[in-house]
Parts: sequence; C-alpha cells; structure tokens
Amino acid sequence: MIIIWITWTLGAGKGTIVDYLVKTFQFQHFSVRAFLIQEIEKRGLPISRDTMVLVANELRAQYWSSYIIEQLYQQAKASWKDTIIESIRAVGEAEALKGLGNFRLFAVDAEQKIRYERIVLRGSETDKVTYDEFIMNEKREMTNDNPAKQNIAKCMQLADHHFTNNGTFDDLYNQIKETIK
Repeated sequence: MIIIWITWTLGAGKGTIVDYLVKTFQFQHFSVRAFLIQEIEKRGLPISRDTMVLVANELRAQYWSSYIIEQLYQQAKASWKDTIIESIRAVGEAEALKGLGNFRLFAVDAEQKIRYERIVLRGSETDKVTYDEFIMNEKREMTNDNPAKQNIAKCMQLADHHFTNNGTFDDLYNQIKETIK
C-alpha cells in the first residue's frame, strides 16, 4: 500500500495530480477539504476559504496539530489500498507524517499568474476572488511560526518529490509517471 500526501500553492495543479493518480493508477482519494466541509456544515457556517482556514485551525488547536490528517490516514490505512490524500498545509501535519510510515509527500507549484488564471477558470466557491485577494490569501497561508497553522512554504520544503506545473497536462503527467516508477 502506498499513501501519497500532497501540498501545493493555490491553483498549482493539486487536483490534476489527484485525478491522474485516481484514473491512471487506481488510487483512492481522501480530501482534507471534504473533511472540513463536513465539519463546516455541522456548524452551520458558510463554505469559504476563510471558514475552511478558521475551522481547520480550530480543530488543530482543540485536538493536536496533525488531527485532521491523522483521521484521513486512519481511513486510508484501514482500506489497504493505494491512496492519495490532499492536502497538507501545516508543518505539524507534515512532521507527523514522518512518523506514520509508508508515505510520500508531493509538492506542486507553478508561476503565480498561471495559477490565478487556473482558479478563475475553475470557478469553485472558494475561487471567486480578485487577483489581489488571491495574493493576500496565498501570503496568509504560505508562512506561519505556529506548527498548527498554514505554512505551505515549509511543507513544500519537506516534500519528497516536487513538481513544476507551468506547462501542459502531459508535461505534468510525465513528471508523475517518472516519480511513480
């Protein structure tokens, strides 16, 4: 059983990697986003990037810094299937993974303008932002001294494999295939 976790910059292609692994290599998929949406709905809050950050930080503070990812890890481990889990955003999560065994941490990045164009095209409920809001959201999530809060830059430094996604789908798929080998 292989468990792959993924971290990324906003709009870099995390979903593309997940979809590719699911379709091409029959990985099952678990999502921190889906986990958080369930929690947000239980609380009767609006679904937005800000609410997701707030609820994730509250759960990490209430329990422990790797609480969310450990819940998803237990689900993956119980299935005994190759699994892709997205996403890792907090250093406490990334460091906790090192103790769980049998996993790889992937990081994907792309140029900022390309990433913004992608999220505009994607148009999910959390993507309806101006370019300035996009930059502000990214700055807020990129660094933080608290291991229970978002620090995507540090998580990316801890990754086992890095992908640059400035090109075509096939360019990214070739990077993934080479890594999976």
